[in-house]
Amino acid sequence: MLDLVLAIAHHIAVFALFGVLFAELVLVRRGMDLPTVSRVGRIDLMYGVLAGVIVGVGFGRAVFAAKGWDYYSHNLFFHLKVGTFLLIGLLSIAPTVAYIRWRRAGVAPTDAQVAGARRWLWTELVLFALLPAFAAAMARGYGEFPAH
Repeated sequence: MLDLVLAIAHHIAVFALFGVLFAELVLVRRGMDLPTVSRVGRIDLMYGVLAGVIVGVGFGRAVFAAKGWDYYSHNLFFHLKVGTFLLIGLLSIAPTVAYIRWRRAGVAPTDAQVAGARRWLWTELVLFALLPAFAAAMARGYGEFPAH
């Protein structure tokens, strides 16, 4: 039962994170006003919370659920999935810092600033698309390598 609960929680959190990322992409656009900057900042906070939940539940799943740590720790696609997720997290720092700067400055961002943040968001979104591919391969046993 723990395996099922963790799997459901993990999938819901991942879908929610995708929704939050997509919401940021929709809201961060030319002509942003200060209320939108504030809204995006709150949404971005949810992004960080969800990312933390995903990491916690995901590793709980890898350690305590049906397949166990030995299965995941010896799987290339698990490492690619975790590495890609970490890369996405690192890329998310630039937009977060931009939102904080915009809010503190008390003025709407320029179109050039918005374009810069959008490039980061698009990069995150493109990399996010790799996660289900890695998960599907991993779940089917592809990418296994021997334990040392």
